[in-house]
Amino acid sequence: MDNKLSEHAKEVIDQWLKIYPADQKRSAVLAALREVQHENNGFLTTDLMDAVADYLGLPKIAVYEVASFYSMFEIQPVGRHSISVCTNISCMLCGADEIVAYIEKKLGIKTGESTKDGRYYLKQEEECLAACCGGPMMMVDHKFYENLSPEKVDEVLDKLE
Repeated sequence: MDNKLSEHAKEVIDQWLKIYPADQKRSAVLAALREVQHENNGFLTTDLMDAVADYLGLPKIAVYEVASFYSMFEIQPVGRHSISVCTNISCMLCGADEIVAYIEKKLGIKTGESTKDGRYYLKQEEECLAACCGGPMMMVDHKFYENLSPEKVDEVLDKLE
């Protein structure tokens, strides 16, 4: 993808812009970056962040700040499927550390790494994914999976292409 936004990305951004007052375009940055990242194999480039800033009429730094602050955004190439395991206290007490260790062993990577084939990316451990009652839990490509066991992890990951 070059530094221009796709028509679909523009449509998504425009839908978000309708929600906010006209002078609050900054409110659409999260949604814009999420869509652009999704279309670019799971990561943002400087050109894409610049395109979002230009489209929203914002200073480029305003977009860079958001992209570098939130853990949902990647600014370097990563595997196709993004895996986040919550390791906050509720999930930790339910076995999240064991789930992280299991995934690392299964995929042959550590947190913050992608598999050599580019299929999986195991994000740095997440502080909280807001599903405390279902711990341990993980998010894969923005979909939540709760009450994890090694068998359930296998079921989820093995279905991904």
